Amino acid sequence: MKTATADSTATATAADAPAPGSTPALAPLPEPDPPVRLTLVVGSNREGRFGPVVADWLLSRIRERDDFLPEVVDVASVHLPTTFSASSEAAAELAKVTPGLAAADAFVVLTPEYNHSFPAGLKNLIDWHYTEWRAKPVALVSYGGLAGGLRAAEHLRQVFAELHAVTVRDTVSFHGAGASFDEEGKPRDTAGPAAAVDVMLDQLAWWARALREAKEKHPYVG
Repeated sequence: MKTATADSTATATAADAPAPGSTPALAPLPEPDPPVRLTLVVGSNREGRFGPVVADWLLSRIRERDDFLPEVVDVASVHLPTTFSASSEAAAELAKVTPGLAAADAFVVLTPEYNHSFPAGLKNLIDWHYTEWRAKPVALVSYGGLAGGLRAAEHLRQVFAELHAVTVRDTVSFHGAGASFDEEGKPRDTAGPAAAVDVMLDQLAWWARALREAKEKHPYVG
């Protein structure tokens, strides 16, 4: 019995072995993840605002990566009413921004700090939408004076939690923002902000892929 078992094993092993000169079949490589569709929301519409300087630098950092497809929604270019009236004017303004928000897998929201919070124009844009934010990750970038806009960022966490969005842990903030950038629109500190934004974007990419995959398997019902 032992001899028969050994012979059977040897026969099976020989049958499984590739023929001489043949190349074993290779397992197919996994499909690469599609890039994360990222919408950068520029949250200030104040005259003489500093936001575009920060936004341009952020976009340059995002475009250096191959895991994001960025686009921009600028609050200053949108004139939504504050009455939430279903007018033709509101519909025309929503047509400028809603498709980009809906198609996004993730967001970076750039905000200054006004009176210990974020601007009314940004809140209005957020409030005009609901499902567009739901079950998506949001990264927060702030700028301001001594506080660097951090109080505005913390208020935004509460708002996005109510909208079923996920804010990533790490933020990027610029304290004394006007003096933090040179005449070419680049941070005077060449290492700190770059390292901070890379950590934030790594977290954002992870959450975007995880939530995108989860929603494909189990649609969000919150």
